[in-house]
Amino acid sequence: MTLNSRPGKNSNPVAENFQVEEVNLPDNINKGQGQVRTPYLSVDPYMRCRMKEDTGADYMKPWQLSQGVDGRSIGIIEESKHTNFTKGNFVTSFCWPWQTKVILDRNSIEKMIYNVDPQLVNGHVSYFLGAIDLSGLTSFTGIQEKGHVTAGANQTMVVSRAAGACGSLAGQVNFLWACSRVVGICGTYKKCLLLTSELGFDDAINYKNGNVAEQLRELCPAGVDVYFGNVGGDISDAVISQMNQNRHIILCGQISQYKKDVLYPPLPPAVEAILKKTSRSVERFLLLNYKDKFESGTLQLSQWFKEGKLKIKETMINGLENMGAALQSVMTGGNIGKQSVCNSE
Repeated sequence: MTLNSRPGKNSNPVAENFQVEEVNLPDNINKGQGQVRTPYLSVDPYMRCRMKEDTGADYMKPWQLSQGVDGRSIGIIEESKHTNFTKGNFVTSFCWPWQTKVILDRNSIEKMIYNVDPQLVNGHVSYFLGAIDLSGLTSFTGIQEKGHVTAGANQTMVVSRAAGACGSLAGQVNFLWACSRVVGICGTYKKCLLLTSELGFDDAINYKNGNVAEQLRELCPAGVDVYFGNVGGDISDAVISQMNQNRHIILCGQISQYKKDVLYPPLPPAVEAILKKTSRSVERFLLLNYKDKFESGTLQLSQWFKEGKLKIKETMINGLENMGAALQSVMTGGNIGKQSVCNSE
C-alpha cells in the first residue's frame, strides 16, 4: 500500500489517497531474515497526521508520496532463519509495512519486532492492536500517570470520543479503579446505549443532539474532576469550562484537529482564562514516554479481560485495499472500539 495523494487542508482522507501495488518477494530468505504474513493491521486517527507534508511532531514522520505506508500490525511467522523467532510465532511492530506479506531483515527483527503471546488474549490476536496493547495502555497509563484518580474520592470523569478505541477503555478502566461516576461523549444514540448498557458508563451524551454544556451540567451536578480528552475543539472546551478547582485534564488525542496545519492548536482565550483561574492541570499524554510500564499494564489489562471485567469492541474491515475507507471511517466517527483491517488470504 502506498500513499497516492494527500487529502489537503481540512479534508478527511478518502480511499483514493491510497493505492495498492504488487511487490514480488524473493523465493527464499537469507540467514537472519524472516517471512511474515500480516493478518491484522491497525487503523488509527494519528495516521491522518502522517498524510501531511509535515506532521508537526518529531516522534511522527510523514508518509511520502508514492512510497509505502506503515503502522501497527500483527504478523505470523511463516518462515524464519533468525534465532529469536520460529514458524508460527505471532509478532507485532510499531512500523510495519502495509503489505500482506513481508520479508524482515535481521536489523528490523532485532529493533522493531516483538513476540506476543496469544494466551494473553484467549486467542483473539487482533486485540494486540488495541485493548491489550496501545489503546488499552494509553487509557490505563494515561489515567494512572496523569489522571490523579483516588479510590473513594467520589470523583467524576468525562471521556470524549467515548466509543472509540481509547475512550471505550478509559471509561472502563476508571470504573475498575476508582471513579464513582463516568460520563461519555459520543456521536450517535447507538454508541450512547453501548456505553451505558455494556461498558459500565453511568451516562452518555450525544454531542449531535442538544447542547453539550447544558447536558454536562445536568449529568455532572458536582462538576468534572478528570477529563480524558480524545477530540479537542468545542467539545473539549465545553468540558474544561465545567471542571472543578485543581483538577486534571488528560489530553490523549485531538482528532478534530488532525486535519489542520497545527497539530496542537492553542486553546481559546476564554478557556485559557478559566484554566489559570481554577489551577487546573492540562497534560498531553504520549505513551512512548512510559515504555517501562508496558509489561505491567498489558498484564493487568489481560487479567481484567479474562475475568470478564474489560469489554473489548472492534470494527473490522476486510482487505488491504480498504485501508483508505477504514481511515476515513475513523476520522468521521464510523468505528466502535478499535478499527482494524483484516487480511483473510
